[in-house]
Amino acid sequence: MSNLPSQARVVIIGGGAVGVSALYHLAIAGWTDAVLLEKNELTAGSTWHAAGNVPTFSSSWSIMNMQRYSASLYRELGAQVDYPMNYHVTGSIRLGHSNERLQEFKRVVGMGRYQGMDLDILSPEQIKSKYPFVETHDLIGALHDPHDGDIDPAQLTQALAKGARDLGARIFRFCPATGARRENNEWIVSTPEGDIRCEYVVNAAGYYAREVGKWFGREVPMMVMSHQYMLFEEIPELAAWSKEAGHKLPLLRDVDSSYYLRQEKTGMNLGPYERNCKAHWLTPEDPMPEDFSFQLFPDDLERLEWYLNDAVERVPILGTAGLSRMINGPIPYTPDGNPLIGPMPGVPNAFEACVFTFGICQAGGAGKVLAEWLTEGQTEWDMWSCDPRRYTRFASDQDYCIAKGMEVYGHEYAMHFPKHAWPAGRNRKLSPIHDRIAALGAQFKPYNGWERANWYAKSGDDTSEQSTQTWNRAGPWQKRIEEECLAVRDAAGILDLPGFSRYRLQGEGARDWLLGLITGKVPKPGRIGLAYFADDKGRIVTEMSVMALEENLFFLTTAATAQWHDFAWLQKHLPKDASFTLDDVTDDLACQILSGPQSRAILAEVTDADLSKPWLTHQSCQIAGRPLQLVRVSFVGELGWELHTKVDDTAAVFDAVWAAGGKHGLKPFGMEALDSLRIEKGYRAWKGDLSTDYTILQGGLERFVDWAKPDFKGKTALEREKQQGVTKRFVTLAVDAGECDAPYMSTLWRDGQLVGETTSGNWGYRVGKSVTLGMLRSDLAVPGTELEVEIFGDRFKAVVQPDRPLWDPENERLRA
Repeated sequence: MSNLPSQARVVIIGGGAVGVSALYHLAIAGWTDAVLLEKNELTAGSTWHAAGNVPTFSSSWSIMNMQRYSASLYRELGAQVDYPMNYHVTGSIRLGHSNERLQEFKRVVGMGRYQGMDLDILSPEQIKSKYPFVETHDLIGALHDPHDGDIDPAQLTQALAKGARDLGARIFRFCPATGARRENNEWIVSTPEGDIRCEYVVNAAGYYAREVGKWFGREVPMMVMSHQYMLFEEIPELAAWSKEAGHKLPLLRDVDSSYYLRQEKTGMNLGPYERNCKAHWLTPEDPMPEDFSFQLFPDDLERLEWYLNDAVERVPILGTAGLSRMINGPIPYTPDGNPLIGPMPGVPNAFEACVFTFGICQAGGAGKVLAEWLTEGQTEWDMWSCDPRRYTRFASDQDYCIAKGMEVYGHEYAMHFPKHAWPAGRNRKLSPIHDRIAALGAQFKPYNGWERANWYAKSGDDTSEQSTQTWNRAGPWQKRIEEECLAVRDAAGILDLPGFSRYRLQGEGARDWLLGLITGKVPKPGRIGLAYFADDKGRIVTEMSVMALEENLFFLTTAATAQWHDFAWLQKHLPKDASFTLDDVTDDLACQILSGPQSRAILAEVTDADLSKPWLTHQSCQIAGRPLQLVRVSFVGELGWELHTKVDDTAAVFDAVWAAGGKHGLKPFGMEALDSLRIEKGYRAWKGDLSTDYTILQGGLERFVDWAKPDFKGKTALEREKQQGVTKRFVTLAVDAGECDAPYMSTLWRDGQLVGETTSGNWGYRVGKSVTLGMLRSDLAVPGTELEVEIFGDRFKAVVQPDRPLWDPENERLRA
């Protein structure tokens, strides 16, 4: 007789480190009526063959948070749950061969310092003092992380399992989930031992997550890579050094050569991420096996030859060791290499905690995040970097996932430069005028799969991928971006903007529902306005433009990347008996932005619309015989309109405007110019300046709060915050920057103290200075206050600006 329960609050599918961590953290949160199903033994998937490295390093703020939490948890876990664990905190050294790599390291040092970690930069001489066996003749420096180390993955998983069981959660081994179905607003998970009804279900199935996802009608965007590492026999010289030193060598990563080298007892472990990598389970000839528990792929040493030779040159004692064992196992990859943690897109009460490339170092933090999603409906840290809804339907295509997964694996340690666009998996979604703007010199970059012009090159400009391998502002694009910005300032510019996310809200009661959800007012028919959505803690969930066509007919517009995220937020709050409808119409409509002092003259030649209508209005009209909605708004801060059309009408409208604009100085501009122009106006960008890391009041958005409303989501929390005092505030800073503008999450300093962080930065070509937006301790958020902003390790003077746009502070040009 099986002791499998017939009902539970949560069922987790998958017994690797991540799934068990999720169970443990749910139990800590008091949700002990939780069940984990594992078809074999715990750790039978990627966990059992994982190397077990536990870095805190990441260039992502949220992933660094997650990995920092994991490392902290693991240091105490054995004692907390009374389970023996082999966790070695050895520290690590990341080698730097170039100035660009050292810049990346310095940025991470600043991020780590803000999170309470004392990372530091080493000179070649200091590298040698911590790792005497390494050759340093061609190195510039290194990043030292004293918190790094390695852990036994099986012991970690068993410790988490013991902690979960001790709190009352249940684990069933050798009990595979075989399917899931929805009945009466519950999930029924099938197993050979019977069915379990549950309120919530979690896909933590590792490299089987795609197969499990199909039960829910979900195509999980992922593929599976073959990852190899080599274990070497004892090295007497290393054994003698360790005995004398009383500890292991730091973990060594040669990130430019793309491998790690770790002391394993008195031998070594070499793990490359090779460019000539291999994917698995892609074709009918190489199908996904029914069960791959505790299995490995055949060795493939030829792929590793270059990396082994490079490692021997870097650490010559490695060349004296015999090879004792090869490990070649499956590792899942998403198209960007980050895991999936959060709500399963489009599926009620289903969550994902899967596709972890670095599951051991992220398992602790992932369990915390997943438990927060379930128990609170929100997470402490903004986790957009891992949110499954960051992908939309195009990303589930298997060819795309394979191309991107192999690209990420082969560049696992790559630097992510701001002007660089990765080449694999491109041209998934094209604007109807893609060829036209390409002929004008457009250099493209994908935004939720949509190819948008980033900047426009001229004949002779260097448009090579190599030219983008820099953190610096300067490059072949700089003069072109300046020309685009000044064209918008002095004449007119047009930007093709495919992929805006759009939702149609229509029907009796729609206005009242929207009023109760946003912090401010709902515009009247014929008007458009910004709307902010807060969570129950008053934090910024998203920003949308609300266009009112009738009393109860609206179009809501939001960022391309926010399509599934924002639609899910709206759907989540729909009343069950709603008399109105909400539809995603993103695929039906297109947008072009026409801005600049000559934009009115250009439009006058192609439409009979009333061009005297004021800012924040809209009207229906025609251009070239095609209907469109002409919207008097401008994200660039100049006189301008958005031209919203059906997708099929895009080309005709563009051609007419382009032909009319020639004599008025009309130029195309791209996303880089748009970012420069918007930052001079202090306009916020989603998931940078606007995120759940900040409240509406911290974000400087109180003018979009209607306190007179009886209620709106987040009102109670915001009223409490206003009464108690806002701890940090949104500011605009003018920075005496050097060659680089401040990237996201650069540190703000005052008298040697950390006082805030940047949320975005760019060069303002109209104001002629580097501009940074950020969050600053409230008492310092006073115009004229002098600070320092840390940019790639160096500090530059920054001055707090008045709470108004740097460019056209009275909005006279915008309203012209």
